[in-house]
Amino acid sequence: MKIVAVTACPTGIAHTYMAADVLNKTAHQMGIKIQVETQGAMGIENFLTAKDIANADIVLIASDIEVEQRARFTGSRIHCVTIEEVLVDAIAVIERCQQLCQ
Repeated sequence: MKIVAVTACPTGIAHTYMAADVLNKTAHQMGIKIQVETQGAMGIENFLTAKDIANADIVLIASDIEVEQRARFTGSRIHCVTIEEVLVDAIAVIERCQQLCQ
């Protein structure tokens, strides 16, 4: 399974990067490939390309705000959650992604 994810919070500082870190660590522990784009105070980092998105089974958007350039994900399977959901229980979030891909 391959997940591409975007994390973004209103201030674009701590929670954006904390969520990205938790998703990376949790997915790795679960044996799932993940690539996480952050949309924070520094702008978009680890930008997901059209190829990255096309090769993914699902797009996970973990955000409390509207993500930039969301049109890139049109036509993809998308699962949206809050930043808090990722920080509280990243395993459950990733398991839901798996279930949506079955």
